[in-house]
Amino acid sequence: MGEGLGRRALLLGALPAAQGRGVMRIAIYWFRQDLRLDDNPALCAACAAADALLPVYVLPPDEDTQWGVKRLGQHRKYVLADTLKELDAGLRRRGSRLLLLDGDAAACLGELARALGATVYCAALAAPEEAQQLAHLQAAGVRVLAGWQDTLYTESQLPFALADLPLVFTRFRQQLQAAALSPVPPLPAPAALPPWPDGVAPGRALPADWLMPPPPDARSSFPYARADWRGGEQAAQARVQRWLATHGASYKRTRNGLMGPDYASKWSPWLAQGSLSVRRAARLLAQHEGEQGVSEGSDWLWFELLWREYFRWLMRRFGRQLFLRHGLQPPCPAPGHDAEAFARWRRGETGEPWIDAGMRELAATGFLSNRMRQNVASYLIHDLGCDWRAGAAWFESCLIDYDVASNQGNWLYLAGCGTDPRGSRRFNPARQAAEYDPDGAYRALWSTP
Repeated sequence: MGEGLGRRALLLGALPAAQGRGVMRIAIYWFRQDLRLDDNPALCAACAAADALLPVYVLPPDEDTQWGVKRLGQHRKYVLADTLKELDAGLRRRGSRLLLLDGDAAACLGELARALGATVYCAALAAPEEAQQLAHLQAAGVRVLAGWQDTLYTESQLPFALADLPLVFTRFRQQLQAAALSPVPPLPAPAALPPWPDGVAPGRALPADWLMPPPPDARSSFPYARADWRGGEQAAQARVQRWLATHGASYKRTRNGLMGPDYASKWSPWLAQGSLSVRRAARLLAQHEGEQGVSEGSDWLWFELLWREYFRWLMRRFGRQLFLRHGLQPPCPAPGHDAEAFARWRRGETGEPWIDAGMRELAATGFLSNRMRQNVASYLIHDLGCDWRAGAAWFESCLIDYDVASNQGNWLYLAGCGTDPRGSRRFNPARQAAEYDPDGAYRALWSTP
């Protein structure tokens, strides 16, 4: 990954003529939101089917949203770069390496697949942009084999048809628990990978700005500059096992914490990038319960894994509807938007100390507790009267654990445009601060940017 070839990757080298390839089976594995070798069924299928395999990652575009914010902020770039470096290292240990491309994913991969005569293997994703990329690639005549692998359960395991997905989370959870389903067992990583096909140039290097670490902040509750918090699947599994052993049983009591590295599991950045498989996390959690016993803390972790599961199936069912201003509630009033209020909220300058503390932490570290995410989102929507989609875009830019399904689902929930029958959710800042920061320590910690 160190060889840079400019902004546009050199896709084609001295490829052999088609008739010279004989019966060689060539596959491209397109890494998307599954940046791991462990428990990657689509990658295993590609390895089993191919004589030559080209692992590829297409860098996301560095573009602004309609709300005037970057889709990929500096914290996200740095953590993603760290994850990609670890992925490349794992590939190299198995006789391969990662090809980085940039540009339109369907165009890049289509050109490459046609030149190599290759089949593209990848994970299937439900979000509209990702689904559209796959559709464009197939429409260009490329053979694509995509596997759904980012949920605990397969669609065939669900005790209901996808069209009958329970729209209220509590019913979804109850039906899954009543069915006593077992998560899909995780697969081990391949011991070795097929070699690269002949004639493929090395690709581009990671962009220089992705490699620039944001200024360190000792106040951060996710100190990802430390070696044991870095990107990649090895750090991810080590974090899961270490945290379960030391804090798993007490999680229900500490989950609403605001400061420090261990009040919550903090698995989310690795899950969001796919360097941690949710099925592997579930297996490690089940092993922990087998060794240490079931606790309130471990029970609550299952509860939160089911929330993640719910949002993915919700995205699978409704897709683009989750991005509309009225979401799943067409009668939902059209949100207003105050651009100046939105800018003050982003800077942590609303004048409400509880909210400003959260926004300063988010900007400085790329992370925010679940409690504060709900509070700052509620404030933007219900106190400042801004469009929830602008807040969702800011979270996308900042959060190192940005996950499209959970992000859209939670913002819709707070705006009253999702599936909650009780309508919108407003959090009272004064009451929340009194309950969760009674001594003002969190507000004092983040009283300055």
